[in-house]
Amino acid sequence: MHTLVVLIVVILLLFLLYMILIMPRLHKPDCSALLHQYYAHRGLHDLEAGVPENSMKAFRLAIEKGFGMEMDVQLSKDGIPVVFHDATLTRMCGVEKRVNELTLAELKQLSLAGTQERIPTFQEFLTLVNGQVPLIIEIKMDKRDDRIPEAVNEQLRGYQGVYCIESFHPSALIWYRKHRPDVFRGQLCTNFNKENKNCSLPFFLLSKMLSNIAARPDFIAYNWLYRDDLSRRICCGFYHALSVGWTIRSQKEMDECRKDFTLFIFEGFIPEGDA
Repeated sequence: MHTLVVLIVVILLLFLLYMILIMPRLHKPDCSALLHQYYAHRGLHDLEAGVPENSMKAFRLAIEKGFGMEMDVQLSKDGIPVVFHDATLTRMCGVEKRVNELTLAELKQLSLAGTQERIPTFQEFLTLVNGQVPLIIEIKMDKRDDRIPEAVNEQLRGYQGVYCIESFHPSALIWYRKHRPDVFRGQLCTNFNKENKNCSLPFFLLSKMLSNIAARPDFIAYNWLYRDDLSRRICCGFYHALSVGWTIRSQKEMDECRKDFTLFIFEGFIPEGDA
């Protein structure tokens, strides 16, 4: 009997620790201006129509349709924030280099997917949007580098539009927690161990959002395919973190997961109905 009691106490303590580790920020900034909006993933792109992802043309089309946007920011070799998703230029530009190995001037010589579109700077993007639609800004990091959130924040200082930031890397959120607690911040996540059975321990821990104790996100942007994940359910259901679903690629998928998320990041179709 004594052993059973000890076991129950240990299990309860471990569960309490788990609940503390995954807890998001409880007192969040106002996010009402982000709501009731669909978010076009990397702009309203359609490569068959000559509109590549994360291009000025894709962003213009999203603005014209009144969609919010989710896009990606990383640094060039000379420290300029540019709008580009991949760490390498191979897929979109046919160049076997990393984005951070080329200067802005060198990046501007490259075309996006063989079109006339070029890699935009973050400042060019912000000037185009000019507060017309809300933004979900993903900070791209594969290791801790405070220069990236610092540079992004610096260019956002004079921006008057509605935005929030997100990242897969908790250190970007930790930077915002320390330096800009007024900015709505989100943890990007997926079930890494389901996508890769050999995923490393850090990715497994990130899947379970155990880094939330340091990042304390305001919203959880989760791969909609794994929307039943327990940690996501607790964060968004019990703790009431804002729930964001990505990336939804058809109206059927949208209808399937509508009850599970508040905001939706989409691509490849035009969503029907109210967000």
